[in-house]
Amino acid sequence: MNSYIVKKALNNNVLIAGDQHQQEVILIGKGIGFNKKKNDPIDDNTIEKMFVLRNEADQEYYKNLLPNIDEKTLNAIIDSLNIIGNKSNVLITEQVHVALTDHILFAINRLMKGMAIKNPFLAETKVLYPFEYEIAAEVVDFINQSIGINLPEGEIGFIALHVHGAITNQDVSDINKYSQLVSKLIKMIEDQFKLTIDRNSIDYIRLVRHIRYTIERVINEEKIEEPEKIATLLKNEYPTCYNLSWKLIKIMQQTLKKPVYDAEAVYLTMHLQRLTTKYE
Repeated sequence: MNSYIVKKALNNNVLIAGDQHQQEVILIGKGIGFNKKKNDPIDDNTIEKMFVLRNEADQEYYKNLLPNIDEKTLNAIIDSLNIIGNKSNVLITEQVHVALTDHILFAINRLMKGMAIKNPFLAETKVLYPFEYEIAAEVVDFINQSIGINLPEGEIGFIALHVHGAITNQDVSDINKYSQLVSKLIKMIEDQFKLTIDRNSIDYIRLVRHIRYTIERVINEEKIEEPEKIATLLKNEYPTCYNLSWKLIKIMQQTLKKPVYDAEAVYLTMHLQRLTTKYE
């Protein structure tokens, strides 16, 4: 069965086609536009190599991107999206497809102009999303090998956020906001205690993960029980840690615009106390 008829081949990898309801779609896939002419039917056996863009806004944006992408780069991007889909076992949505194509293209152009951007949240991203980071590292390596460029390590962090967005169906700007929040809270902790936490240490990993799970509980409005006796003890024994944990929680409340339960301050105080003991 042929579901699509070619309206226009934009290049070897991208077609504008009509579906059985006469709606316009963009079909993306390696070699899908090769030797295709107007009104040619498209064999459904090649569907596995396709990616259909039906959303009009995404279609328009993608059409505007295409003139800036050479064939070799587009091939690398299409293959990269396949790597992400296969490794994460998720269906790449239209938004993710367009956003990642846009991001990778932007990153390549910046690199060519000698304007590679530093990623200030790389260490946090690596700890927050280790699985996504691994996939992103493979993607960056693949793009570098395919196009013969050298995207910096920071790009792994940026792409990892897109991968996380694809897996969790979250908006990348939200994920970015949470990474920035973690980064901000850690800087506050370091400033308060006048120390620098080794980004490769187990203490750093524990702290970042604890903050991440706190943020997730706040977003999902999950309540955890407050051990009252411990709260009183911590308040009296470790006032600096206890006060700082409340400052951090206030920042979380302002950023996430959701209430944070008192018990979170108790568990955060315990973490801070353990950290300061290590660094004394």
